[in-house]
Amino acid sequence: MVNLAATMKDVIHLSIGQPDFQCPQHIVEAHIDALRAGHLGYTMDAGLPELLTELAKYYTARTEREITEDNILITTGATEAMYLAISVTSAPGRQFLIPDPTFPLYAPLVRMHGGEVKAIPTRAENGHQLDPQEVIDAIGPRTFAIILNSPSNPTGTVYPPETIEAIVQEAAYQGIRVISDEVYDHLILDDLEYASVLRHTSDLDHVMIASSFSKTYAMPGLRIGWIISSQGAIKMLRRYHMFTTTVANTPAQWAGVAALQGTTACVDEMVREYRRRRDRVVQLVSETPNLTGYWPQGGFYIFPSLPRTCNGSTLALRMLEEIGVCVVPGEAFGESCINSLRISYSTSMETIEEAFQRMIPWMAKQEM
Repeated sequence: MVNLAATMKDVIHLSIGQPDFQCPQHIVEAHIDALRAGHLGYTMDAGLPELLTELAKYYTARTEREITEDNILITTGATEAMYLAISVTSAPGRQFLIPDPTFPLYAPLVRMHGGEVKAIPTRAENGHQLDPQEVIDAIGPRTFAIILNSPSNPTGTVYPPETIEAIVQEAAYQGIRVISDEVYDHLILDDLEYASVLRHTSDLDHVMIASSFSKTYAMPGLRIGWIISSQGAIKMLRRYHMFTTTVANTPAQWAGVAALQGTTACVDEMVREYRRRRDRVVQLVSETPNLTGYWPQGGFYIFPSLPRTCNGSTLALRMLEEIGVCVVPGEAFGESCINSLRISYSTSMETIEEAFQRMIPWMAKQEM
């Protein structure tokens, strides 16, 4: 879809999953200062000590549990963090429970390393909320881990504390790992308590939490993420990390220090704008024939449904070719959502309005 769109003129993208804001200036300056100061060598394999210290202080304050530098590994974005977490745990005979729809990184990585995926479908009519009892009922003798992502890509769903609590506690009781991708944890668009797995686990021995600066501070290209787990798990992960990316980008890690030491006003401003866009997109989806929406509470995505007999990939391709609006077909995110589309509102309000001015009359003409 994106490759085809690149060959076309006048395409409106509601497909891109990255912030459209400028990275805050104090972070940019810290990156430049690090380059000028000659901070161009390798850091320690676990990461820049100053960044590890700032992250440990931040998570200790936020989660009200002690997180030390030895519980953290700095990675090349949250993608490497999830890659490491899944790669070192997936193996033949091990089953992973993954909500469906879900970000398309997880299941292929499990299968690449010989593991088995068991999908837990969620439904648009329930706001794609994950039913913890369905997760618990799906646990079997080969279940090794549960992968969570809240707020979710592609749905924007935020799992409430009671859902996270129930899953994490049952997983601990049964000796099952929980791997949690929390990269959108600051993009909470309603007045909700964010339920990090770190807040709801009794210890770190059976959990791995991945996050990054990419979405929070609009710095995805700087590629700084991290993984939090027990000291033993981090020590093991460091060995894998050394022979994948060796270390994360050094000047960008200094930019991360500046992000954590600076004010959060820039984040608050971005969240306010995402909220404004979300409110408008929900309204526009409700006005679009053949689309059924819901209320996403985080991130910058909505994942509306088409009629059950409609193939989202076919429709999305025709939409791109005929009216120049690019969205992502639902089947990219799981087997249960062929009749869905992912719409990203990480773009300007003007772009969103123009896209739906094209989409609404076009969708009204489609026979489904």
